Amino acid sequence: MIVAISISPASTEATGGVAAAVAEAVQVIRDSGLPCETNSMFTNIEGEWDEVMAVVKQAVFKVAETSPRVGLVLKADLRAGHDAGEMEAKVRRLEQHL
Repeated sequence: MIVAISISPASTEATGGVAAAVAEAVQVIRDSGLPCETNSMFTNIEGEWDEVMAVVKQAVFKVAETSPRVGLVLKADLRAGHDAGEMEAKVRRLEQHL
């Protein structure tokens, strides 16, 4: 499965910035060893259901250590027979059509 997540901590910075807290979540995800990629809006994680959801939970709870409120947006793509390498394969299939 592929999961796209966005973790939104409450901000205490005057600018509304949350980069430091989000970086802590992304570090947890990267340290997990699961295939992942981060863009300006989401971090994509690929793996089996239980391992992906465990990492999502760890990332959210890491941010919750320093933020009194944490929002989570999660979108999942489960496709039978496509259990690994789909983050890159989906993009390759799209590019073939462009």
